Amino acid sequence: MAVIKVKVVSIIGRMQELDRVTEICGRSGFFHPDNALQFYENTEAFTPLSEENRYATALQRLNDALQIINKEPRLLPDEEVQSLPYTDDDAFSYVDTLCEKLTAVQTARTQTQKALEECTQEAQNMSHFVGQNMNLDEIRSCKFIKVRFGSIPEESAEQLETTYRDHPYVTFFPCTKSHHRLWGVYMCPIDQADTVDGIFRTLYFQRLRLKEITSTPEETVQRLEAQASTLRKKLETLSQQGEAIWKEEADACGRIYSYLSERNTFFGIRRHAACYHDNFILAGWIPASEEKAFTEELDGLESIEYNLESGDNELSHSPPVKLKNKALVRPFETFVEMYGMPNYKEIDPTPLVAILYTVLYGIMFADTGQGLCLAFFGFFYMWRKRHMPVGRVLLPCGISAAIFGVIFGSWFGYEDFFDPLYHALGFAEKPISVMEGNTTMMIILISVCIGFVCISIAMLLNIYSAIRRKNWARALINPNGLAGLVFYWVLLFGVVLPMFTGGSMLPVPALIVLLGAPLVLLFLQGLFENLFAHRPAKPPKMGEFLVQSFFELFEQLLSLLSNTVSFLRVGAFVLVHSGMMTMVFTLANMAGADGTFGNLLIVIIGNVIVGVFEALLVAIHVLRLNFYEMFSRFYDGDGRPFAPVQVNSLQKA
Repeated sequence: MAVIKVKVVSIIGRMQELDRVTEICGRSGFFHPDNALQFYENTEAFTPLSEENRYATALQRLNDALQIINKEPRLLPDEEVQSLPYTDDDAFSYVDTLCEKLTAVQTARTQTQKALEECTQEAQNMSHFVGQNMNLDEIRSCKFIKVRFGSIPEESAEQLETTYRDHPYVTFFPCTKSHHRLWGVYMCPIDQADTVDGIFRTLYFQRLRLKEITSTPEETVQRLEAQASTLRKKLETLSQQGEAIWKEEADACGRIYSYLSERNTFFGIRRHAACYHDNFILAGWIPASEEKAFTEELDGLESIEYNLESGDNELSHSPPVKLKNKALVRPFETFVEMYGMPNYKEIDPTPLVAILYTVLYGIMFADTGQGLCLAFFGFFYMWRKRHMPVGRVLLPCGISAAIFGVIFGSWFGYEDFFDPLYHALGFAEKPISVMEGNTTMMIILISVCIGFVCISIAMLLNIYSAIRRKNWARALINPNGLAGLVFYWVLLFGVVLPMFTGGSMLPVPALIVLLGAPLVLLFLQGLFENLFAHRPAKPPKMGEFLVQSFFELFEQLLSLLSNTVSFLRVGAFVLVHSGMMTMVFTLANMAGADGTFGNLLIVIIGNVIVGVFEALLVAIHVLRLNFYEMFSRFYDGDGRPFAPVQVNSLQKA
């Protein structure tokens, strides 16, 4: 449960040294910049820096230019970038030159591609009219005849033959057929053009306007295809030109891109600084363990003064949080971050989540065969192959399910699979037989006991966390503080447990004191919170306060009961798994005897369906138990992550 210690560093110096300061901060790899103005009381004379980031602009131009030839730069490691002999002018000049070269190639390619598309489309259009031996030059030279190229549906051709057979100017000359349409041409005198066009519109004639009306359709198509072939060769030549440019510039482009990426990162730190005349202020957070390495770099600058303060003394500025956990626990940080990062003085619940999530998942998905499959699938496929963080979580969960599967005696739904093992070890039967009726009540009681333990742990963690933050009201007089814990334990051990075990309850006077005192404290919680906060204890409207306190107390007690009962889902999933697998084997036995093809097929399909379905549901419900039944009692999750500036050349701007 570790949140690393951090310190806030405040830096003051001359503007001419700001670039060097941002370089030190950026290359350190652990500097988390923050708004400098909030760390100083008198900041009226200071103004935030407002500057144009020329590095980001140059990087964007370079990215756009490289997309033209579909290339990415070969970037350098950070340690090599530091020794590059470039200046800003060198880098910007190179970007201008390279972009100009690639833009010229792209412009030529765009024009050639457009010409090719037009040529191909025209050849396709003209191909519809081959076969009629038409002389397009003669048609174009006609002064008293209108000619229309296009297509009509096949149904319209039949209507043309029947309805307009005797019309002297309504004649359609078909050429080719495609997609249930006839392509062809009709002609008419100029003075009859409007009438004939109107008739063909009723026949759903689609006119096609041709650009190349010379020679014959056959010759035109051949000419256009030859022209398209020439344009394709030109495109290949232009592509080769782009490859040649890249072959020549790849190394230099990688170096320039790396340089610009680094400078862009450094420049990003400047927006957190503020200036006054020729001075600047800059503030940020560093791990306390890195103080010496960081200050040694700053000590080499003449005009720089700095001050370091522990994060414990700067809680009002919400110190950023970085979690530190062992390798086995680290995968579960994903769940903690999903709920919210702990604040600086809050405990890190990751180890608790790792233990509870793994154990509860194993109990609710208790099947050795399915658990091993889940562990194998999660680690080797989801994590090693797909690099999904949840894969590392499924590995311990699957192993836990396999262990509890041995305890419950379940192997791919076969509830008696491990019986020979237990007989060989000298046991009469397996520890827990889920399918026996007298075991159901025990499973339910164990589930409630698990809930009691988990909620008690959450209350104890709340008390510990509140004491660390010196929030005494939350630690003592709170439903999840000492008062709530005493009430919860006395109610369980003094009343509920004796009722089920037949033991004797606590004496009535003791119950009245031990249950009544916490209830009174919880009822008057608002008054005590005011006292601890040094505010007037008596509320302005006492009647309204009493009514509100009553309903809040009722809601808190109801929440305590419902959260405990909510853990019944742990036992419910144990019973559901056995019930679903029993149904699978019933269907398998209906398909054939044990060992037959039909029986095995149903068993395999049933295991896959039940395994996938339960693996997903159990993951959701265990996460819910952690978030709502436990986190809500001790965890605020209102912190912000520690996000240091990283000089990472591999990430594009």
